Amino acid sequence: MPQIDEVKKARIEKLKAMQRAGVDVYPLATKRTHSISDARKDFAKLERAKKEIILTGRIKSSRGHGGATFSDIEDGTDKIQLFFKKDNLGPKKYELLQKYFDVGDFIEARGILFKTKAREKTLLVNDFKILAKSILPLPEKWHGLKDVEDRFRKRYLDLIFNKDVRKKFVLRHQIINELRSFLIEQGFLEVETPILQTIYGGAKAQPFITRLNALDIDLYLRIAPELYLKQLLVGGFEKVFEIGRNFRNEGMDRYHNPEFTFLEFYWAYVDYKDLMKFTEQMLTSVIKKIFGTLQLEYQGKTIDFKTPWKRVDFYQLIKKDTKIDLETIHPEALAKKAKEMKIKIEKGEGFAEIADKIYKQCSRDKIWSPTFVIHHPHGNFPLAKAKDEKQLANLQLIIAGWEMVNAFSELNNPEVQRARFEEQEKMYKAGFKEGMRIDENFLEALEYGMPPAAGFGLGVDRLVALLTDSHSLREVILFPTMKPQESVKRKAKNAKGKAID
Repeated sequence: MPQIDEVKKARIEKLKAMQRAGVDVYPLATKRTHSISDARKDFAKLERAKKEIILTGRIKSSRGHGGATFSDIEDGTDKIQLFFKKDNLGPKKYELLQKYFDVGDFIEARGILFKTKAREKTLLVNDFKILAKSILPLPEKWHGLKDVEDRFRKRYLDLIFNKDVRKKFVLRHQIINELRSFLIEQGFLEVETPILQTIYGGAKAQPFITRLNALDIDLYLRIAPELYLKQLLVGGFEKVFEIGRNFRNEGMDRYHNPEFTFLEFYWAYVDYKDLMKFTEQMLTSVIKKIFGTLQLEYQGKTIDFKTPWKRVDFYQLIKKDTKIDLETIHPEALAKKAKEMKIKIEKGEGFAEIADKIYKQCSRDKIWSPTFVIHHPHGNFPLAKAKDEKQLANLQLIIAGWEMVNAFSELNNPEVQRARFEEQEKMYKAGFKEGMRIDENFLEALEYGMPPAAGFGLGVDRLVALLTDSHSLREVILFPTMKPQESVKRKAKNAKGKAID
């Protein structure tokens, strides 16, 4: 990219020239008096007073007309036009602007607000200084990029050019804040549990492994905080929650990123049926507060969040969509049916895992309106209480094909929990890489007694994607996991014989 290299070289020369002239190109502080949004909001009052104010921001565009220059600057709140007049600034100061300032630079401008003949709100600049020099030029064709992944690799440019992207992350903050506020108002205590764990647990997933040099031991990045949060129920807390990062070493697609934000809460003396009502209350409260309505558009279709939401039995759903009767079918026959559907079965997977794969292929994506899929087979959630001999006391919330929530009545019988762990351990040793491991510390805690309780897990990134009409998680994670760019270039070089810039 020789052109960019030439522009960069020219800008570095400008920077050095300014420094030789005694200009501090990266000053320690600025004396901003107003954000641009505040200046625009109080424009009439400030214009009448003819009071000098100081604005700061990045130069987004610049247009010179002889002895006058108009520039648009933008801070984190809004955009406004600056008017630089040679007669007003003096020849030397005006020449500094013309010779050394570029689009992309950060500037501090002091002046008086007025409206142009075109009624454009503008700051007549009496003085200015540079706050930071932009060495690389801002891209001219950022919108409509052929390689969309560049938007995620260089998120800072995406935020500069795309207001809608910035808006999504403001909404993300509001959604998380409302979830947190709702739980706190309901008497839940926010806590923090370890991310580095000696035994990973709380879900069926492959972990990331790291090394703690101080103790010379392997540790795992948590796949879920569940086992620690339930120990807090043993310790006497009745309502606890955590919003934090989980890490799972598994596939990547529109629904999955290796690190993701998760909300989990645990509530003593309630069951999964109570959680269905509570989930409806929490999510409709969040949606109504932020959007002012319970009807939202997602990918061109309307989702109506009006309660009550539909409840569907897992076994009945599979029977309706596939004609498979999970009540009577033998595990070997179910595996055969799955293979006929072109479903790949991994080593060690049992009845519950195969049924879940059939559900995901044949049923889940058909669900549009908020729906609780309840009573999964034993084995789907080894930490859940059983409803009966075949099904669990659990719920899964599906919206527009997204698996949003997993929740269930928590297993608090240490003997049964040990048996579940041992069954998972056998599956793991048989080749099922997502099998749970035995956690003796958690089992010991259960032996001291844990009250009956229900637990809830919500994929925050998924909820944000849904509520901001985003197709993929990568749209709502500021810095999603990406293949390193050099690796992408090497791959392109091998395919075409030359690197692609």
